[in-house]
Amino acid sequence: MPTVYSHAARFKINLRGMVENTEQSRTLALVGMPGAGKTVCAEYLAERGYWTLRFGGLVVDEVRRRGWLVNAENERVVREDMRDRHGMAAMAALSLPRLQAALAEKRNIVIDGLYSFSEYQLLRRELGAPLLLLAIVAPRHLRYQRLANRPVRPLNAEQALQRDTREIERLEKGGPIAMADYTLLNAGGAAQLLAQLDALLERLDFLP
Repeated sequence: MPTVYSHAARFKINLRGMVENTEQSRTLALVGMPGAGKTVCAEYLAERGYWTLRFGGLVVDEVRRRGWLVNAENERVVREDMRDRHGMAAMAALSLPRLQAALAEKRNIVIDGLYSFSEYQLLRRELGAPLLLLAIVAPRHLRYQRLANRPVRPLNAEQALQRDTREIERLEKGGPIAMADYTLLNAGGAAQLLAQLDALLERLDFLP
C-alpha cells in the first residue's frame, strides 16, 4: 500500500504546551541586487502561506523609530550604522531568535533580503537548520529601469549605480549571490519569474 503522509505527524506538543516541528525545517534566503525581483518573490511566497522575515524591515523600523522619513538615503544611513554598531552580520544576528522560533514551529521559512556574506556565514553556523540561497538576477539595465519606475522610493540611474556600488563594497552583497544554491533569471515579467519559482519549490518539495 502507498505511504500516506500526515502533516500533523510532523508536530508535537513541548513541555510548555507549544506546538513544535518534529522534522528538520529548511530556510530559503532570497538574495539579489536592487530591482532584481526579490520583493516580487517574497510577497508571492508570503501570499502562499510561507512564514517570511524581511531583513530590510529591521532597517525601516529603525528609520521610523528615529522619526525620519522612510526613503533610500535614510535607509542607507541606518543600514550602515546598524552594521557599524553590530558588525557585518547585524541583520542576521538581530533576527536569529525570531528565525529559530519560527523554525521550531514551521515546516519551512523564507528570508527576504539576506545581504552580507557575514550574515550568510552566521546563519550557516548558528541557525540550526539547512540554509538554501536563492539568487534572483536580472540584467543591470532592466534592474535600473524597474527601480526608476517603481512607485515607492524610485531611483534614477545614477542613484541606482551608487547604491549597487555601496552594497557591493560596504555590505558584502556579492558574496551570497555568488554562493547561491539556485538562481532565477528575471528578464521577463513577474509571471515568468513566479513560474520559475513555483517549479523550483516543487522540485525541492519546499512547502509552507
